[in-house]
Amino acid sequence: MNIDIFRAYDIRGKYPSEISDETAYIIGKSYGSYLQEKYQKNTCIVSWDNRLSSPSLSNQLQKGILESGCNVISLGLTTTPMNYYGRYLKQLPGIMVTASHNPKDENGFKFSFDGMINARGNMIEDFKAYTLKNSFLNGTGVLTEENISDKYLEYLKYSRAWGKNKRKIVIDCGNGATTSIARKVFSNMYCDFVIINEENDGNFPNHHPDPAVEENLSALKKKVLEEKADFGVAYDGDGDRIGIVDEKGNALPIEYFMILMIRSIAPTVRNKKFLYDIKCSKCLEDEINEIGAEGIMYRTGASYTQYAVREQNLPFGGEYSGHIYFRDKDADCGSALYATLRLLEVLSKTSDTLSELCKDIPKYVATEEIKIPSTDELKFQVVEKVKEFAMKEQYVYNDIDGVRITFSNGWALIRASNTGKNITFRAEAETEEGLNMLKEIFLTQIDIHNRI
Repeated sequence: MNIDIFRAYDIRGKYPSEISDETAYIIGKSYGSYLQEKYQKNTCIVSWDNRLSSPSLSNQLQKGILESGCNVISLGLTTTPMNYYGRYLKQLPGIMVTASHNPKDENGFKFSFDGMINARGNMIEDFKAYTLKNSFLNGTGVLTEENISDKYLEYLKYSRAWGKNKRKIVIDCGNGATTSIARKVFSNMYCDFVIINEENDGNFPNHHPDPAVEENLSALKKKVLEEKADFGVAYDGDGDRIGIVDEKGNALPIEYFMILMIRSIAPTVRNKKFLYDIKCSKCLEDEINEIGAEGIMYRTGASYTQYAVREQNLPFGGEYSGHIYFRDKDADCGSALYATLRLLEVLSKTSDTLSELCKDIPKYVATEEIKIPSTDELKFQVVEKVKEFAMKEQYVYNDIDGVRITFSNGWALIRASNTGKNITFRAEAETEEGLNMLKEIFLTQIDIHNRI
């Protein structure tokens, strides 16, 4: 088995060269055995996204789990948040077969051991060591098939409080897993909607399934303007990331969406603490301070964010990548569909446009997330070298995840990607001149040490 498929918060690799059907069987046998031996659990949830390799991988995964003596409740084709919801309904751990926003030739597994929150960090390291020992239980588990779509639809309708302004939206499913449920969701909500890229196609023929990359929003921007819609949303391959376009056809920074949500939530909750990841703009910190709340800058990673929001009982948290978590009135475990409904709810209570609601948010100039090819070994060494440079220069820095160096007029972040063989870089400043200076300093540092 290629041990590089074990990542910081999931298992992921190219199919079939890195993750094959045989790999899925071994992971299944290991997972079922691990649940029974380490957690005294004998039943789990399994479902999968619409990638071309997902059905065969899921079949072998379930075969392995069952042959360990662990029972399987199979939900079939779902989004990742539906898998989470299934875990919540049954109060069981589970596995989702997906590679999220990654290219079509990749696949993998998001999984939990102790309930709804995905495994992460040392939990995955321990599971990897257990798997590589290749000493599994044998038995005959029972397979049960179940469809939770109707229950999930009812759940999404719960506690919506619409205003008088009915809005029109455009939804880009990106040919991913949300194609199976999006039309049913919005047919039951207070809105008019148009869906594009609704065909279920794991080839992702229209664009790469990652809404955090602006070039993947081109069709959505065009359709929003054509339909004179109030806003547009795009979802990733498994439905847990969101990208947003305003009524003018401009990509909305995810931090602006988070600010709108915090503004709507803060007056209604006692615990006025809000979490955001280390990649996010300073405008979030500015806004949270402005309303007298407390911001928590945290490490990147859906599993980490999900865990921290729940563990600290925070009303809201989000990531630059588009993972959003609500816990103020009903938690939906990072669903892009649910995030859309919350934005619809906010806009239904005002006559302002989305861009007007955002016009007073502090503006900074920033890079997108820049991915610099490296190796799994070297990327961590490079980050450590940049940290040493920051210490030598006596810069102020945060090393909760990589190293984020802060100046009076901006910041730069250098971190090792948890999902690929990359070093990621992002910087932000008050001016273009300041941004260029940060890029020159720190991209040079990366280049010096990243000798592949």
